[in-house]
Amino acid sequence: MALKNYYELLEIAQNSSADEVKKAFRAQIAKYHPDKVQHLGKEFQAMAADRAAELTEAYRILGDEGRRSEYDRTLAESGGQAAAAAPASTATSAASPAHSAPEPYTPPPPSQPPPGGPASDTRTGGAFTRERGMRDEFVRKATMGRLRQALESVGGSYDQSELRGFDIALVPKKKLFGGTKNPRLLGRFVSVVDRAAIADAWAQAAKWGAADEVCVLLMGTALAPAGELATEIGDQRRKHGRAGGGKLVLIPVDARDWDARMPIDAPPIAKTLLERLKKGA
Repeated sequence: MALKNYYELLEIAQNSSADEVKKAFRAQIAKYHPDKVQHLGKEFQAMAADRAAELTEAYRILGDEGRRSEYDRTLAESGGQAAAAAPASTATSAASPAHSAPEPYTPPPPSQPPPGGPASDTRTGGAFTRERGMRDEFVRKATMGRLRQALESVGGSYDQSELRGFDIALVPKKKLFGGTKNPRLLGRFVSVVDRAAIADAWAQAAKWGAADEVCVLLMGTALAPAGELATEIGDQRRKHGRAGGGKLVLIPVDARDWDARMPIDAPPIAKTLLERLKKGA
């Protein structure tokens, strides 16, 4: 089995100090705290628990001078790029016994930032980008899975469709007699729901079913201020009328707790769906 690179896992350089190792660990472990993933499905909660265990083991090794020196030698022998010796950490750690265990860590409450601030100062740009992409993909899959489950539970009668740029595209099933009151549904996950994300999603959604009502759920783990979002939605409605006469409704949604910036003209199915998701968060 290949030796896991704990430096890459913590997104730090291999010559990082003991203090930098601690800060990076605390910033990383906070992202996978149970409170941060409790709204996700059990499968993804298990994945988060596995990642937290990996991070804890990385800190156990790299946070101890003796273990780290031995790990660096093993990593170098296996073809890794670890430094020949662990760097001197701080005056405090240098005076400590070589094999003293790292101090216990208690994750911060979700409402507080990670102790020591963000770890971006110890990361390389490429590693940060890769890790952020992995987290976004993780949350995107979990969010879409929850959305599909909620839709099934509220009895939405839809057929699967596709529209480039959206994670979910659903068309209401036609009734035997006449049409349907439900709109077409689109779902897209983005890192940040802001004015640019709204403009792009609106432009893409406006091309789909111009004569039908389309409801877009634009979901992310960070949202711009409500005033900015409302302004952009209003601008898009004024700028881009739909040739076929169909209505387009876009709903910004915080994927962390399913809190939605619900417009007054949101279709009933969207309100019911998001209420169900919020109750289960």
